Amino acid sequence: MKFEDILTNDDLLDALYDMHFDECTPIQEMAIPPVLEGRDLLAVAQTGTGKTAAYLLPVIERLVNDNYPQDHVNCVVMAPTRELAQQIDRQMQGFAYFMPVSSMAIYGGTDGNTYEQQRKGLKMGADVVIATPGRLLAHLSMGYVDLSKVSFFILDEADRMLDMGFFDDIMQIVGHLPKNRQTLLFSATMPPKIQQMASQILTNPAEVKLAVSRPADKIKQRAIVCYEAQKLPILEKMFKENPPEKVIVFSSSKLKVKELAKSLRRQKIKVGEMHSDLDQKVREDVMLDFKAGKIKVVVATDIISRGIDIDNIETVINYDVPHEAEDYVHRIGRTARADREGSAYTFISERERRHFRMIEKFLRKEVEKLPVPEEFGAVPTYDDNCRDAKENGKSKRRYSRVKGNNKKGNGGNHPRNNRNKSQNNRKVSDNKGVQHQNG
Repeated sequence: MKFEDILTNDDLLDALYDMHFDECTPIQEMAIPPVLEGRDLLAVAQTGTGKTAAYLLPVIERLVNDNYPQDHVNCVVMAPTRELAQQIDRQMQGFAYFMPVSSMAIYGGTDGNTYEQQRKGLKMGADVVIATPGRLLAHLSMGYVDLSKVSFFILDEADRMLDMGFFDDIMQIVGHLPKNRQTLLFSATMPPKIQQMASQILTNPAEVKLAVSRPADKIKQRAIVCYEAQKLPILEKMFKENPPEKVIVFSSSKLKVKELAKSLRRQKIKVGEMHSDLDQKVREDVMLDFKAGKIKVVVATDIISRGIDIDNIETVINYDVPHEAEDYVHRIGRTARADREGSAYTFISERERRHFRMIEKFLRKEVEKLPVPEEFGAVPTYDDNCRDAKENGKSKRRYSRVKGNNKKGNGGNHPRNNRNKSQNNRKVSDNKGVQHQNG
C-alpha cells in the first residue's frame, strides 16, 4: 500500500516523497488507519519495522488538519533513551518539513543552556514533545509544564522503558494528562508488566501484532562454546588475527562492559563504552567517534541494541547470550543493514547453553559452532543433554540436590552423605567440601 492511499495532506506526502518514502511497511499499513480514526492502539512490533513513522505520520496529519491549540503541548512521545529521543525528533523534523508543526526533544545529560531551552520550549508549548521519562518528570516537578491539553500520548519501546525501571515514572506522567486523550503503546514484546500498563492507560484499543522477524539472511551467524573464563582470551585472539574496524560487543551488565573495555584497551584496541552509568554527553561523543571511525570497538549493554541506526557495522559479538530471542535479533540486527553483509558471533558458556538453544528454536535452525583452538584447553560440549558436563569426550560427574536440602554447606543429596549418621558420628557440616559440578 502507498502512503497516498491512507494519508491526505499534500505537504506531508511531499515530505515523504523527498525522503524517498513510498510504500508502507506492514506496521504502517495496519497502524495508521486506526490512529487516524482516533482509536487507542496497542502495537507489538520490533525495531526496524518502521513503527516511528507509523505513529508520527497520522499524528502530524491530524495536528494540521484539525484545530489544536498552538500554545500548548499537543502530543507527548516517551522514549527510553536520549539517543532514541533524538532519532525520533530528527524523523519528526523531516516529516513535518513543509508543515507548521513544531517539535522538541527533552532528555537529560545536558548543560544549563540546553535545560533552559527545554524549559522555554515546554512553557511556550511545542506541538510534539519527545522525552525521556526522568527528564520530563524533572520539568514537571518545577510547575511550569502544562500537559492538560495533550491529545496524543505515545509510548515507544515500552518494554524497554519498563526494563529500565520507568514504570512508576510513566504512571506519574500519565497523572498529568487528560483522560480523553488518544494513547498509542508500541512494544517489541508483551510481558505481563506491559499488559498491566496497557490495561491501565488504554481504552478499547485497536491491536496490531507483527511476529518478530528473524535475522536478515545476510548476517552470517556463528557461535563459540566455551567456559566463561575463556571468553576474553578467545575474543582477544579474534581481534589479534582480524583487527576490528567497526564492531559492537554486547555484554549483560555494566560491570562487565567496564571490565571488558579496560581489558581490550590493554591490547591497544580503540574501544568505547556504552552503558547507563555514563554521562549523556560522553555517550553521544562515543557514538560520534564510532561513526567517524575514531573508535573501532564499542562494548555495550543493550542500551544500543534497539532504535539506533549506525551504518556499516561489520560484526556484532554477543559476549553474553541474551535471555530472550527478541534481544538476540535486535542485537545482531545492528549489522547487515541496507542490504549489506555482516557477521554475528555468540560466546556460549556452560551456563548459557539452554538460553541459546531457545534462541535456535526461535530461529528454526542450528547456528554454526566454531571449534576452539586447543591452546585454550577443554571446553563444554553443545549437545542435546546440557546436564551432562562433558569435556573433550570425558564426562564429569554431576550430582543433583533435592529441593529443600540444597543450602550451601550441607552437601545436598550426594550419595556419600547417605550414611548412618550415628554409625559415622559425623555432622552434616563435615560435607562442606562436596560441591555441585556445573555443566
